[in-house]
Amino acid sequence: MTKSALQIARAAYQPKLPKALTGAVVAKEGEPTQSVADQEDIKKLFPNTYGMPLIQFVEGEAKEFAPMNVGVILSGGQAPGGHNVISGLFDGIKKLNPANKLYGFILGPGGLVDHNYMELTADIIDEYRNTGGFDIIGSGRTKLEKEEQFEKGYEILKELGIKALVIIGGDDSNTNACVLAEYYAAKNYGVQVIGCPKTIDGDLKNDMIETSFGFDTACKTYSEVIGNIERDCNSARKYWHFIKLMGRSASHIALECALQTQPNICIISEEVEAKNMSLDDIVTYIAQVVADRAAAGNNFGTVLIPEGLIEFIPAMKRLIAELNDFLAANGEEFNSIKRSKQREYIISKLSEENAAIYASLPEGVARQLSLDRDPHGNVQVSLIETEKLLSEMVATKLAAWKEEGKFVGKFAAQHHFFGYEGRCAAPSNFDADYCYSLGYTASMLIANGKTGYMSSVRNTTAPAAEWIAGGVPITMMMNMERRHGEMKPVIQKALVKLDGAPFKAFAAVRDTWAKETAYVYPGPIQYFGPTEVCDQPTKTLQYEQAK
Repeated sequence: MTKSALQIARAAYQPKLPKALTGAVVAKEGEPTQSVADQEDIKKLFPNTYGMPLIQFVEGEAKEFAPMNVGVILSGGQAPGGHNVISGLFDGIKKLNPANKLYGFILGPGGLVDHNYMELTADIIDEYRNTGGFDIIGSGRTKLEKEEQFEKGYEILKELGIKALVIIGGDDSNTNACVLAEYYAAKNYGVQVIGCPKTIDGDLKNDMIETSFGFDTACKTYSEVIGNIERDCNSARKYWHFIKLMGRSASHIALECALQTQPNICIISEEVEAKNMSLDDIVTYIAQVVADRAAAGNNFGTVLIPEGLIEFIPAMKRLIAELNDFLAANGEEFNSIKRSKQREYIISKLSEENAAIYASLPEGVARQLSLDRDPHGNVQVSLIETEKLLSEMVATKLAAWKEEGKFVGKFAAQHHFFGYEGRCAAPSNFDADYCYSLGYTASMLIANGKTGYMSSVRNTTAPAAEWIAGGVPITMMMNMERRHGEMKPVIQKALVKLDGAPFKAFAAVRDTWAKETAYVYPGPIQYFGPTEVCDQPTKTLQYEQAK
């Protein structure tokens, strides 16, 4: 590949490791663990991997390890730093024994089932150090759930002499890793399975997993562009910018970007749900800030919106549920009705409360709710242009207020959605170091015979040398949830805590940001320069770990 000047310079960067991992290590075991909820159910499902102790690596005596082969899978959506997890894993197993080999399964878990793989040699690994993306072996969203998949996977693992498999993914992928670890342990197949915590959404975290990798880089990438937009906004002084950000299940990205850039408004989905806010409540809140700023002569501003907001509005959630059920049962009849009459048809068939909400929606959004459905017949919430929905409804409300003399300014909107821009960015120094440490830690978990563990690196607001490396049993993070009509064990998603330090810090200053133009312009990610500029963790981590 043709390399940019930055790529060439970044290839020489040597990620920092926790001091405990720089020499020989030994696994120090903590107390036995239990799942976050539904202990009896989880224990029954995972008899071989439940209740295992927490692991911390400390300096130990050097010893010899027999040669072994290891497999690696990238699963789910891309996140900056995946290549460094693989680099850290590669360097770790080579340090244990230079004869060790690493095999990558192509295009995600499907590569394991379909026996599609390649050996990852030093030449290949060196091409991808400190780079963004998952293109070294590609990723995929195949779920490892069925016994036949586990057996097909075992065939190729046995054929290649693979003793351990590392699955790099989010909560669903790591749930699958745990199920696979349990299955291979129950069968005495002698294959260890280790997980690594990945997701830019930031919703895979707990006491032992302080942050998922990629969140730092993605938020810094989005914050740079938000800062650029704010500066343009403050220069032109004539537009309100509505910016939708990735994060369907949680608002961590929106909150982190708000803390970095200080926009006039940032909506947090979890707060909307907790306060039982309606769509009109949100629109009124935004419109009031617009009107107040207009009264002070400021007809411009910036609004941050999480991608999954619609699903957190209780009334909208009820509307979507009724729509899903109704259209699943009456799809043919609905499709036979003339397009221009479909809106009236749906309004006539919904309950009174939901019919009123549906009727209040702009035409385009109403159509998205009723037409664009996934293969299961459900609304594809991520396709709803929430930023346009809100700005249209704000414009309608402001026009009404203008007639009543409550609004004296002008309102013109611009719309943006930042998603894919952040998923494959070159990892920040934090993510480059963190990911390399996660991969290296995974190699040490393998060397110590562990399975059903997730690689854990903590104390991440301290310098990298002081980070604490170890492992956490994946069962410890699990609870039972209803998925596709049946109860399944899954890793509990971490939502924004309204009593947590990051949200409290935001809530304390948002009224000031709404009135004043208090924008912060973070600029691009810095890879070279003073440590306070180049190595800083996210604001979220800084608030959460403030001593």
